Amino acid sequence: QVHLVESGGGLVQAGKSLTLSCAASGRTLTDYSIAWFRQAPAKEREFVTAISGDSRTTFSADSLMGRFTISRDDVRNTVYVQMNNVKPEDTAVYYCAARRGLYSTYETNYHYWGQGTQVTVSS
Repeated sequence: QVHLVESGGGLVQAGKSLTLSCAASGRTLTDYSIAWFRQAPAKEREFVTAISGDSRTTFSADSLMGRFTISRDDVRNTVYVQMNNVKPEDTAVYYCAARRGLYSTYETNYHYWGQGTQVTVSS
């Protein structure tokens, strides 16, 4: 069992940066790929970015245009997403999720989820 807790959300002005954290307990994360998803009001949850268990591979949604960077600290059992040049359309609840093996962009392939953290970007 993997327990995930997101933090770092809040209100941020457009153009600024924000870093979200996903802290894991119950298992070490090196066996798990971790992804971030987000869900904006009245929209489906969508894939944002992911990192493999060995940190060698990352993948992000094309729509982000390289603004978000995912990383992991296996000593702290924590995964981060740095969000740069945030835009009002980045406003959403951000979730981290874990799965064994290769990362996936499909939420149904993830077995463990955090409770989410709200990010609100003001224009």
